[in-house]
Amino acid sequence: MHPESTSTGKTRVFNAAVIVASLGYFVDIYDLLLFGIVRIKSLQSLGLDKEQIEHYGLLLINYQMAGLLIGGIIWGILGDKRGRLSVLFGSILLYSVANIANGMIGGDNAITWYIVWRFVAGLGLAGELGAGITLVSEVLPKEKRGIGTMIVASIGISGAIAAYFVSTYFGDDWRMCYYIGGGLGLTLLFLRISVVESGMFHNSRQENVSRGNYLKFFTDGNRFKRYLKCVLIGTPTWYVVGILIFFSNSFAEHLGVQGKIEPGKAIMICYAALTIGDFASGALSQYLKSRKKVLYIFYALTLASIIIYFSAHGVSTTAFYCICGLLGFSVGFWAIFVTVAAEQFGTNYRAMAATTAPNYARGMLNVITPVFLSLQTVLEGRFNSSYLASGLITGLICMAVAFIAALTSDETFGKELNYVEND
Repeated sequence: MHPESTSTGKTRVFNAAVIVASLGYFVDIYDLLLFGIVRIKSLQSLGLDKEQIEHYGLLLINYQMAGLLIGGIIWGILGDKRGRLSVLFGSILLYSVANIANGMIGGDNAITWYIVWRFVAGLGLAGELGAGITLVSEVLPKEKRGIGTMIVASIGISGAIAAYFVSTYFGDDWRMCYYIGGGLGLTLLFLRISVVESGMFHNSRQENVSRGNYLKFFTDGNRFKRYLKCVLIGTPTWYVVGILIFFSNSFAEHLGVQGKIEPGKAIMICYAALTIGDFASGALSQYLKSRKKVLYIFYALTLASIIIYFSAHGVSTTAFYCICGLLGFSVGFWAIFVTVAAEQFGTNYRAMAATTAPNYARGMLNVITPVFLSLQTVLEGRFNSSYLASGLITGLICMAVAFIAALTSDETFGKELNYVEND
């Protein structure tokens, strides 16, 4: 099949590209969040004590995020050089194999191999979302692309809910959860035959311009500023997920929550609400005909949710889980965030931007975590709980950075994307 040269107003929103991108992101999120859900039970089965689980749990997440950072650059370059489809399915293949391998670890070097395969999984997970959003943005007309990316994000985010229920069904058999994730990804590869390459990418290959040169983001001042802002806009998302939700059990202990909090359940509730938030933010963007206004609204919700979270002293487990859901809904601007990244750049740099920006936002956890840990030391003895104080201050910093980035970014709703950037 030949790629369509342009997108038209008659293009159906629910087409093959949207379906495959949605299902690919579903499996992506399933695999990305699965470790957070099975973290404790998997590390316990490998013989680690509570202190080691806390240490290696954070280490494994950071290695996975490092894989996302490196993989984002690799897949982004390939996306603009070789095409969106090659990245979409290449990334699915890599993270599927990595997750099957995760289920097979064992023996004296189990932790080492766990780290290796979470890093490889991170490399694979880095490519699917950006390639999918770029493809959908380019095959749909500008009036409909916000709806398309909203569908991709909403369906994809629900992969976290599936991961939770699969882990609950199989109980302590966390290995089977990894096998299922890998199997879902490999099955998805069979849908490749129904998807065609972006017409905009096909046309851009006829232009005598640089394509897939990552260094170009840093050689032009205007382009670098656009790129940096795209990354920083998503900062609060992985502060909420990677700190407040992944370690919700630890925060609950310091807050004196009346009962035991399960991180896996907190993740499921957060992402169930995040799915609704993504749908709501996408629909609101179409209604307001603006990306930036929606970001401001959801930033305000995120800030309010963070304050409520750190004020939840002595609440019941039900109330705490509800707050986790509120946090999830409030960071449901993920679809808008990735769409903005795709809309900021020409066709010859678009895949790199849309692929690296969300992965850098995820990888910001590697910056946020040291800030969180360092503040605990700095604030020791100044508050009743330096753990809570450092968590709150870290969140306020993330919110300030994201708001400034959004405020100084260009509005991209309805922007024509069929162009290339000259050097």
